[in-house]
Amino acid sequence: MEHAGGFPLPPPHEPGQGPPGWPRSAQPPLPPPGPPAAPPPPPGPPPPSPPQSPPTAPGWTQPGPRPEAADRPRLPPGGPVPLPAPPFPDTGTGTATLAVLLIGPAGAGKTTVARHWANRRRAPTAHISLDDVREWVCSGFADPQYGWNEHSEAQYRLARRTCGFAARNFLANGISCVIDDAVFPDRPVVGLGGWKRHVGPGLLPVVLLPGLETVLERNAERSGNRRLSDEEVAGIHGRMAGWYGSGLPIIDNSGYDVETTARVLDEVLARAIASPPNW
Repeated sequence: MEHAGGFPLPPPHEPGQGPPGWPRSAQPPLPPPGPPAAPPPPPGPPPPSPPQSPPTAPGWTQPGPRPEAADRPRLPPGGPVPLPAPPFPDTGTGTATLAVLLIGPAGAGKTTVARHWANRRRAPTAHISLDDVREWVCSGFADPQYGWNEHSEAQYRLARRTCGFAARNFLANGISCVIDDAVFPDRPVVGLGGWKRHVGPGLLPVVLLPGLETVLERNAERSGNRRLSDEEVAGIHGRMAGWYGSGLPIIDNSGYDVETTARVLDEVLARAIASPPNW
């Protein structure tokens, strides 16, 4: 019969039947039963994941293995390191603890020779430059080049006491020291008496006095306030000649380089230790 809604509804789908409208003879045959499924594996740690390359920045490639470069520095074989050769002969000052005052005019090479001698000694040795200590004063520095007055004299005295305190401190700790200063034999305010009071009677003074031409050449290589006029250099050099006949050892290093002058200084000091000068 016809329903009021239109065409009749299809019959319901029953088990064992094909799609609606298929005859029974047209249904596909069922597949034969297969073997039973294998049981699942027992629980355990997950298998290791394959290694992954680290993330790289765009345009960057992973470097390959480093080749064995032929020019790569090689380390020496293991073993004791030999001692260096002594810089001075055994007849020098050796490892003695001593205080030295190196005197000389501007351009004599006092600072350079003192520093070289201190660096090459086999015993701990400090170098103290009076000019360096004077120039610790920045604002209000009284430069003697612009006139010797009470201010420059006071700063010289203060620098000398500071250097003497430093020297005593080094000596008390077993460290030798060498001080360089332009000490004038005709001016008591910058004479040896102050150094003997500040450091002690064991101070060994040595005068470094090359010829005038050598001093003028070395002074011309200086710069800043360390460079003096030729007239000043000549006047200082003439006054330093007063050390002749004073009994102090004098080294004329006009024809010596720094290394030779340092060696001669060490030999002179060795003789001064054996026979201290009377000053």
